[in-house]
Amino acid sequence: MRQKKFWFRMSGILAVLATALLLPTGAAAASTFKVLHELTGKDGANPDAGLIFDAAGNLYGTTSAGGAFGKGTVFKLTPNSNGSWTESVLHSFCVLTNCADGFNPLARPHL
Repeated sequence: MRQKKFWFRMSGILAVLATALLLPTGAAAASTFKVLHELTGKDGANPDAGLIFDAAGNLYGTTSAGGAFGKGTVFKLTPNSNGSWTESVLHSFCVLTNCADGFNPLARPHL
C-alpha cells in the first residue's frame, strides 16, 4: 500500500511537470490551479481518470479507491455562487455478492 501511494503521488508530480515542460513558456507562466475539493477517503481516493462537465457546469469524476466500501466512487462537484464547490458521492462501488456493478473504476464517467 505504501508503494502504491508513493507511485500515485509520483505520477501526479510527473504529470504536472510534464505539462509545465510541454506548454509554451508564456502559457506555463500564466497558468494557475485551484483545489476544488480534497478527497478524504470516505468520499473517494485516487482520482485516476479525468473529469467531465455537464451543461449546468457541474463536474463529475470517479475514484478507484475509497468510498463506503473502499472500492471507488462516482462523485459530483457543484459550483456555488461564492466560488466554492460542493461534493456529492453519487455511488460507492463494492465487491460484495450483492454489488454486481464492478469496482475500482479507472475511467471517467460518461453523460
